[in-house]
Amino acid sequence: MSSAQQRLSQVASHFGPGGKKGVSAITEKHPDDIVVTCALRTALTKGGKGGFKDTAAADLLAGVFKGVIDRSGIDPSQVNDIAVGSVLAPGGGATEFRAAALVAGFPESTAVKSLNRQCSSGLQAIVDIANAVKSGMIDVGIGAGVESMSSQYGPGAVTEFSELLEAHPESANCKVPMGVLSEQMAKDRNVTRAAQDSFAAASYQKAVKAQKAGLFNEEIIPLEVKWTDPKSGEEKTITVKADDGIRDGITPESLGKIRPAFAKDGSIHAGNASQISDGAAAVLLMKRSTAERLGQKIIGKYVAASVVGVKPLLMGIGPWKAIPVALEKAGITKDDVDIYEINEAFASQCVWCINELGLPQEKINPKGGAIAFGHPLGCTGSRQISTLLTELKRTNKKIGVSSMCVGTGMGMAAVWVAE
Repeated sequence: MSSAQQRLSQVASHFGPGGKKGVSAITEKHPDDIVVTCALRTALTKGGKGGFKDTAAADLLAGVFKGVIDRSGIDPSQVNDIAVGSVLAPGGGATEFRAAALVAGFPESTAVKSLNRQCSSGLQAIVDIANAVKSGMIDVGIGAGVESMSSQYGPGAVTEFSELLEAHPESANCKVPMGVLSEQMAKDRNVTRAAQDSFAAASYQKAVKAQKAGLFNEEIIPLEVKWTDPKSGEEKTITVKADDGIRDGITPESLGKIRPAFAKDGSIHAGNASQISDGAAAVLLMKRSTAERLGQKIIGKYVAASVVGVKPLLMGIGPWKAIPVALEKAGITKDDVDIYEINEAFASQCVWCINELGLPQEKINPKGGAIAFGHPLGCTGSRQISTLLTELKRTNKKIGVSSMCVGTGMGMAAVWVAE
């Protein structure tokens, strides 16, 4: 039994069969609960050629901020602070994200900060706001995430290391490209290409089915943007309202024909790894008592979160270590969770984490994941919450977990309850 499975077992024995005591505790309603009253996102579009290829990250953010104001009906002056996760933005995006909040209609009294914890930046932003509300530092806040990989992804996003950092072997491993280390992890942990391609194909198939059924419509706020036709050079105004990376007809067999990306005998390729994408998402949080006072409709509750470190070369195993910690903090077991949103950075790491934790495939990313519709780095952690809460509500289920691996060797997870 792995150490993660042992921890899950310990949680189960502490709270009894099925962890019902824990479920009862986290589904109870209290005035000081940290609740979500709005969670939405833009569509996710293909980097370099999709609907948002010519739209700045701050403009995407302004659009999603306006969406939160319109959909929730919140008085912008009631929002005390906004945290925005972003990975690639120059200067962390601090200046333009503050400007985006002002453009969206928030007054000068609403503070804004940017943060970067790589692929978990969007979730970290939400957790920061939740903790600020819980501590009494603020009453109402927004946790958000955004990334324009079209404009900011590339060699320039990697920092050159000093001699001091290069001389330390574990430190130097922090800059190994994620595709390379994920390839090595797949070999070391015996995750076959067939398993990866099967998982990736299922992600596409679930996303196609969900998109055709309109299951993403509620969580997506349409945005009108300028877009330049790459063939004619003509600038057009278009409305982007659907993820454009989702492809029909993907099968394990079709993926099996794609050439490996990082090694001649490798297993990772463009079809079983997350797509380079653009997008933004935001989550509005406050205490239950505040929501009731302001007449805000509560759609979910934040329960607990975890952040952990792992070896930089084993970056992909982050969810395996983070999820049991978050469950333990929430006082529930893995079986109490109805839906897991685990970011599909690479099929290799996602398959390994799911198998090691012993999670049923039917509970994982029921509408597909980043392989099918994209992983705008700073956005994903906040995007997952709109996807998760919407699907929990639709299926009349209660408990969800969002999680992801994090570059340089970390993992993050959080537990949510739908209302």
